[in-house]
Amino acid sequence: MSSRREFDIAFVGLKPGIHEFEYAVNDRFFEERQQSDFQNCSAQVKLSLDKKNGFMLLKFEIGGKAEVTCDRCGSTSLPWNLWDEFNIVVKLVENPEEMNEQEEDPDVHYISRGESHLHVADWIYEFILLSLPMQKMCAEEEAGNHPYCNIKGLELLKKLKAGEERTEAEKKEASNPLWKGLEKFKDLDN
Repeated sequence: MSSRREFDIAFVGLKPGIHEFEYAVNDRFFEERQQSDFQNCSAQVKLSLDKKNGFMLLKFEIGGKAEVTCDRCGSTSLPWNLWDEFNIVVKLVENPEEMNEQEEDPDVHYISRGESHLHVADWIYEFILLSLPMQKMCAEEEAGNHPYCNIKGLELLKKLKAGEERTEAEKKEASNPLWKGLEKFKDLDN
């Protein structure tokens, strides 16, 4: 079965009510989208589709694991748990392009009344990305205590941080008007 068809739901043949679908998503799913924020993804997506007259309520539950690049030490194998829930309302209308342009709510999507299939792969892709935080790193107190931490990167970060603190202290000292004019005596030997 092609990956495109795997994520198509023929909703026309479904009776009104709740229908559940499950998808297993791995790195192969992200290859065609050239995703590089993470690797070794193993996600499960549970989709609950509640079909009503003229619209559908979709609830996506994302779960699983992926390896991300740590924003602190640069390690490319920081294990991360994926978990989140997202809801979409899909409305059947005569002019979906116009309605989608006018709609301000990102959780509402319009499709044509003549459509028979709902393609959910793009939503799954988006929701898995949204289940990752903007900053991906372990807690400050855990840094360096895990086998996946890049110790050399953390040591370099400490050196840079110490240099920044010293620079900030020098700036503060230089900006204090009390010391103005005394800098000419700073490097004099006794």
